[in-house]
Amino acid sequence: MTNQPSANQASDKLATARSSNRLDGKVAILLGASRGIGAACAHAFATAGATIVLAARDQDQLDDLAREIGADDATTGAVLALHTDMGDEASVQHLVKTTIQEFNRLDIAVNVAGTGQFPTPLANLATADFDRVIAVNLRGIFLAMKAEITAMLPTGAGSLVNIASTAGLVGVPGIGAYAASKHAVIGLTKTAALDYATAGIRVNAIAPGPILAGGILTAPPQARDVAARTTPQQRMGTPGEVAAAALWLSCDAASYITGTVLSVDGGYVAR
Repeated sequence: MTNQPSANQASDKLATARSSNRLDGKVAILLGASRGIGAACAHAFATAGATIVLAARDQDQLDDLAREIGADDATTGAVLALHTDMGDEASVQHLVKTTIQEFNRLDIAVNVAGTGQFPTPLANLATADFDRVIAVNLRGIFLAMKAEITAMLPTGAGSLVNIASTAGLVGVPGIGAYAASKHAVIGLTKTAALDYATAGIRVNAIAPGPILAGGILTAPPQARDVAARTTPQQRMGTPGEVAAAALWLSCDAASYITGTVLSVDGGYVAR
């Protein structure tokens, strides 16, 4: 028979959850941390007290971010920046191995890295472009999850958060490769959550809507206005708003949440 928490235990956990948006003593890998949502997650997790490992292909940007975070008096954990190509299995394994060597554990992983697609009707989409998007957005997340989960299993606890997209929940014309990759990431997330629920490892995804990051920052104001009007809130989201959701899902406050997809989209999917 499954053990159920007593009323007092449940009350204690609720009280703890309300005060536990902190990550003191936790070690977190932030994959894709050099800019945008990944960089916002780095700031949020560092401010919450975590030791963070920043990973991306652009070492210079990672080093700049590490110095910026290290100079912030609000942060208390260590910061390590490691060049990582999430398309290269050996590189991803090196990232996780080095994390364990330096800090003796891995508690949290946020997988942000990904690539976009130039809008193209499906029949006109080059096979090479489709393969490129799948290789980064799906295969890269798969490789990261494999290595991260393996590192978490000995401790019997852990949290993974994969950054998907609202394009992983609904169809979007012209971006078939991107939408397919993000739908697949959500399927991978839910499956992993079921595979490791009894091992103490939680696996969730976030589906951001239009966010002021990446290519949208250089888009004409008219394009940003069009994107904003697709949401009921009539505005773009910020990387910090996605980072706040990732932080919450990684904290003890979300201890009973696994296998879910949290939309951070100003109501886009609801419409």
